[in-house]
Amino acid sequence: MENAYVTGLYRRLDAQRELAATRLREVHLLESGGTYQSRLERDALEVHHTRRLAELHAAEYGLCFGRIEGADGERQYIGRIALADEDHEPLLTDWRASAAEPFYRATPAAPGGVVGRRHLRSKGRSVVDFDDDAFGVDALEGRDSSELSGETALLASLTAARTGRMGDIVATIQAEQDRVIRSELGGVLVVQGGPGTGKTVVALHRAAYLLYTHRNRLAKSGVLVIGPNTTFLRYIDAVLPALGESEVVLSSIGTLYPGVTGTDTETPEAAAVKGDLRMVRVVAAALDGLRQLPEESWTVTVGRRSPYREELEVSRALCERAQAAAQRTGEPHNAARAALVERITSELALRIARDRAARDQGSKMDLGEVADLADALVEEPDLQALADRLWPLLSPEQLLTALFGSAELLARAMPDFSAAERAALLREQGPWTTADVPLLDEAAELLGPLPGSSASHRTEAALDARELEFAKLVLDDFGVGLVEMDAEMLARQYRGEESLRPLAERAAEDRTWAFGHVIVDEAQELSAMDWRLLARRCPGRSMTIVGDLAQTGAPAGLSSWGEALDEYTAGRWRTVELTVNYRTPAEIMRVTEGVLRAVDPALPAPSAVRSGGTRPWSLRIPADDRAAALRAAVEAEVTALDGGRMAVIHAPSWPAELVDALAGLDGVTVHDGPSALDSPVVLMTAAQSKGLEFDAVLVVEPAEILAAHSRGVNDLYVALTRATRSLGVLHSGDLPAMLQGLDPR
Repeated sequence: MENAYVTGLYRRLDAQRELAATRLREVHLLESGGTYQSRLERDALEVHHTRRLAELHAAEYGLCFGRIEGADGERQYIGRIALADEDHEPLLTDWRASAAEPFYRATPAAPGGVVGRRHLRSKGRSVVDFDDDAFGVDALEGRDSSELSGETALLASLTAARTGRMGDIVATIQAEQDRVIRSELGGVLVVQGGPGTGKTVVALHRAAYLLYTHRNRLAKSGVLVIGPNTTFLRYIDAVLPALGESEVVLSSIGTLYPGVTGTDTETPEAAAVKGDLRMVRVVAAALDGLRQLPEESWTVTVGRRSPYREELEVSRALCERAQAAAQRTGEPHNAARAALVERITSELALRIARDRAARDQGSKMDLGEVADLADALVEEPDLQALADRLWPLLSPEQLLTALFGSAELLARAMPDFSAAERAALLREQGPWTTADVPLLDEAAELLGPLPGSSASHRTEAALDARELEFAKLVLDDFGVGLVEMDAEMLARQYRGEESLRPLAERAAEDRTWAFGHVIVDEAQELSAMDWRLLARRCPGRSMTIVGDLAQTGAPAGLSSWGEALDEYTAGRWRTVELTVNYRTPAEIMRVTEGVLRAVDPALPAPSAVRSGGTRPWSLRIPADDRAAALRAAVEAEVTALDGGRMAVIHAPSWPAELVDALAGLDGVTVHDGPSALDSPVVLMTAAQSKGLEFDAVLVVEPAEILAAHSRGVNDLYVALTRATRSLGVLHSGDLPAMLQGLDPR
């Protein structure tokens, strides 16, 4: 019976896809000319049908995954999208709709009107198995039967071999996860959860839910998802498209400044200083330090190629008045320079006029002539050079390069920092790091765009009311309430100011873009300067923050959520906790108990819902031949794994010869390699493994991980909790006392 119903759903899906494809072909056949409104209509239809077609294609895999039955015997099928028959009677309910909530929330203790629930498991377009939740029956072998929903389907997904990419959990969302996903949009929601509780995948499903539920509100602004690094972003990049949502910006802090990709080659000392909120004052002080003044005066020559060549003395007092005039504008630094130039040229033009009148009796210049002379002075090379000294035009990159490259400027700009902290920032020009990105953003706020740059043209002239009205009518007529389109964008298309590109593309290129909602994963790693940057990206302060304070490893990371959020959204943030560990077997979690106590005795460990078949083990390797021993251990584990993915997690300062010894094995790659997620084995640090999971994990030299920096114990906790099946620990010295429960080999 289930197969017949699901087959009918796929027939309806095919019909809808063919209809959308036909409509799209018809749009493409329309003439490119026509009236203003007809062009708007054509492009609106193209975006609408393109998005609908993509949504229908994304729903192909696992279209329908369950049903619920009410007390009246009515059945409701739940799936990836909503489908209806020709008479508009519902055939399939979108998992994000409020009507689907009982499928995820119903428990034997609180069935909420649901008398039966069935989870369907499919292969291709056929239902191959199903299991029913028998409400009122304790079927979970001694556990509270309200703990899990669809246990068989859930455990099957948890024990399946990892693929190197995160998949969606739309068919197996648990009740506590569903409550987070469907939380209200406003304010800041903090989701605290230990390893394996599904924080990341819940956050991504929340993005899909919010875009579905609040599409009109988020249509123009979109959603930004922040992850810890680019490898993590590749790991999650298929989840939202599989849920029918592709118009979300995925970024790390290191890629949030257009044109820059920050590297992770920062010393812990420098990262801690750059993440300090005092750097706001440092950047401003560095800018002040680049604005020069003469000790007494400077001399400029004007009219070098004319009969009116003159040498003019520009006093310190005039320079100070000009700088004050620029500051009074309240404009960003680069835009305010015009006021400085105007003040200098105006005063010099008046002086020249008086001098000429004194020399040549009766040749007094009128005000118009004085104004013309002032305009001409603006183009004088010496005046431009003078302005460059008083008020240089700067890009953010130039400002930070000047700061980091000058011990003298660092000393002037950082009087309340120690000599060691200032020394940590002193460097030659090199690649920008992740910790530099918030500083570049801060500098961009102070400076504004350079005159003539593409960013300076983003403030467009106001649209004509008629243009906006036409665009709104088109969107209303066709029901196009899309994330990637709004009336203003559509209207600007025909001014040549905008193209109908996806919102994600446009937002990623625009540093000043304000997002309707921001989701931050591994949020405990962010520094105070990172949070300041994100607050600018989301002026409405609508955010979902997910993380685990026990896993904070960054030198400038968080010890409490209030430390970051009270500055920007005091009284508007709330916390929920995910308490169930779906990923990590109970045997592995027992090994981590001593490490978690060392992090913070008050932090509770999430409850593991399953046991694994392999007990965690340790192996002592010879200190004088670690390379060979490591190679042998990795080869043995790959053979035992028989498919899936494995991580070898080591300290940040691992010797290059050990990396080279393992990287030479077949199927082994390093973290920053292009095939890191697709290789059977990847070498990485604990920080690089955050948010990822593997079938097997080898933790190498835990004592070195502990000693690497002040939060080494947090990193060890992260490393030990990445495995879904097996965990091994390799060590040449004594094991740390906090590691208990490992079977020695």
